[in-house]
Amino acid sequence: MEPLPSLEPIKIRFETMTQYLVQKIVKDTQHSLTKSVPLANFGPLVCTVVGARDRDIQRASHSKGRKMVSRVIENAGESRASALATTGIIGVMFFIFGFVTWLNGPLITFVKFAFTLDDVSAFMVPMVFYMSYFFLALPSAMVLRRTGMKRGMTLGLFIMALGAVLFGQMATMRIFPGALAGLFVIGAGLAILQTAANPYISIVGPIESAAQRIAVMGICNKLAGILAPIVIGTLVLHGVGELDAQIRAAPDSIAREALLDAFAANIHWPYMGMAGILALLGLFVLRSPLPDIQPEEASVERGDKGAGLLAFPHLWFGALCLFLYVGVEVMAGDAIGPYGQSLGLPIEETAFYTSFTLAGMLLGYLVGLVLIPRFVSQERYLALSAALGVVLVICSYLSSGYLSVGCIAALGFANAMMWPAIFPLAIRQLGRHTETGSAILIMAICGGAVLPQLFAMLKQHMDFQLVFLLIMAPAYCYILFFGIWGSRIKQVEAAR
Repeated sequence: MEPLPSLEPIKIRFETMTQYLVQKIVKDTQHSLTKSVPLANFGPLVCTVVGARDRDIQRASHSKGRKMVSRVIENAGESRASALATTGIIGVMFFIFGFVTWLNGPLITFVKFAFTLDDVSAFMVPMVFYMSYFFLALPSAMVLRRTGMKRGMTLGLFIMALGAVLFGQMATMRIFPGALAGLFVIGAGLAILQTAANPYISIVGPIESAAQRIAVMGICNKLAGILAPIVIGTLVLHGVGELDAQIRAAPDSIAREALLDAFAANIHWPYMGMAGILALLGLFVLRSPLPDIQPEEASVERGDKGAGLLAFPHLWFGALCLFLYVGVEVMAGDAIGPYGQSLGLPIEETAFYTSFTLAGMLLGYLVGLVLIPRFVSQERYLALSAALGVVLVICSYLSSGYLSVGCIAALGFANAMMWPAIFPLAIRQLGRHTETGSAILIMAICGGAVLPQLFAMLKQHMDFQLVFLLIMAPAYCYILFFGIWGSRIKQVEAAR
């Protein structure tokens, strides 16, 4: 009688194949695999791949095989739960720094009254805030290399809390340079968070669906952006129209200063409370199960290992694109209030206009989440959004009153999916340069400082609607270029 062959080689092959299945399921998060391939069929499936005989694989699979397949299912479930937890934690952070970022719109109105400033000086609020990204993005990348992404994000939240305390105290005391210093510190903390969180959410899954994941983060961000002007408007800017009349009617400078001191004091406790929340969130992130992903390790296989950053022109085109995009986004969100005031609309109304722009962005995120990449690519949707931006800017110039403001608010819809598309397209295939490339892109956020300040300066000498058109239309045209051609340059060169 022919002796039975040894099962040891088959056991080794079976274990190797099972490990492959675990890695495959965990990588793609396809727990549905266990539904499409019945448990009893895993033995023949492995048999087909490794070339073992059915009668041999049955002996291995019916005993130890079932236990190993159970591990596959458990690992897939654990991976899915871990991915959901990671997305939830990052989503909370996007909500927090979205809330902080979109306070700048109503803060322009606040500082204009509290410090009796003109428009150019009031627009120092977004300028100082966004310039912190330019100066601190690359240092943030160096900090993250030493701390890791998880502890780096915790550090960023603590720095933001410190900045909130500084701004709240200095604004209450009506010390404008000190208040601007507080905003700069908040921006510094955000620079660390952005440098870590944006590539984190981009590389945590397939690059092709990165826009979808960033869109989910954007929904959290823009929900906070809708709430921020409402909260600050209710707690701080309530009755600002009456305050303006009272200041004008004040009998002397002492009475006027008393009114302004009382108004400035409204900002103190909201910012103290925000500082406490930021500090608590920092402790939560530090103790959370958030994995400490290293960008260069996660994507090294995708890039050219021997190439420098200059070998990736799409990164530099993307950096300029992000510079202009953040500029037009801040113009649509933060400058819409002064834009409405220039049209003669009530001040108490214009303090809430940022919420309308953010509502448009939220709607745009939801639409983009459905369409990308199932029905349209990231590049194509970016190009369509830029074209819509050009049309809306022209319409705002040709109209007036609430219709013109409505066109500006609608830019939120056009802008919504630009960041989620531009960022992953710009860092695609950077490999070991992903972290540095991300820092360069974060530096480009300073566009939010330059374009609004340019608008505030030029509108003193020209029609403000014409200035808005001359700044915004060329910016959207460049974004259109990047979506159609600029983001593909690296791929085209590779094809040659």
